[in-house]
Amino acid sequence: MTLAPDVSTSKPRHGLLNDLARVLRAHLPRPRRPTDPEAPTAEDAVLRALCHDMRSPLASLEAVLGTLDRTPERGRELLELARAQTAHLSSMLRTADASTGAAGRPGTRLLRDVLQAALASSGLPRAQLTVQVGDGAGEVTVADARVGRILTNLLENAHRHGAGRPVRLRVERRPGWVHLSLSQAGVPARQVIGHLSRTQPPMDLTGLGLRSVQRQTRELGGRLIWAAHGAEFTLTVALPDR
Repeated sequence: MTLAPDVSTSKPRHGLLNDLARVLRAHLPRPRRPTDPEAPTAEDAVLRALCHDMRSPLASLEAVLGTLDRTPERGRELLELARAQTAHLSSMLRTADASTGAAGRPGTRLLRDVLQAALASSGLPRAQLTVQVGDGAGEVTVADARVGRILTNLLENAHRHGAGRPVRLRVERRPGWVHLSLSQAGVPARQVIGHLSRTQPPMDLTGLGLRSVQRQTRELGGRLIWAAHGAEFTLTVALPDR
């Protein structure tokens, strides 16, 4: 026989209470934690930017067209304004088109043909552009439509933001690489680098073309290099030559 103190049976056991508390907590509804929003796709960013940037030109164009018949003495001035707004809208649409992942032509093409197509679709006047193609660079085969979109975006950016200043495009073939270099004076280097350093898509089309160039260059295994020489800024897209 073992002697022991008399323990009241009415006193709850802490172990049992803890077990019951754990069971209740496990079955009680828990508030949902806010999840991080999904990163916008390239198409989402383009659509958002277009909706933002096209409002003002369209409103201006609508106002101009609405006053043409009421003010015939200002017809030529209003017509020029309408043409300028139409050209601006066309430029934005070219940037948007080159920034999306739309499917390109199947098969391979020579880089010189891709370059000609980009020149034709960019809207940049040929008199404003100097093209320098190094030995063997034009014969590089291109099997990805993103190369053409990169070139179009670079040229369209220079056209829309360059205020008519001359543009020089150099295409060079180096061991294992192809360099696409675009140079223009008067480019705000700090602003360009700021656009390339952003982690989120811009709200408007300002910087969208550069972001698209950066994204597609990375997808192709390439890199961007920039340099300033005096008043001239050069952005180089280096792509692996496979």
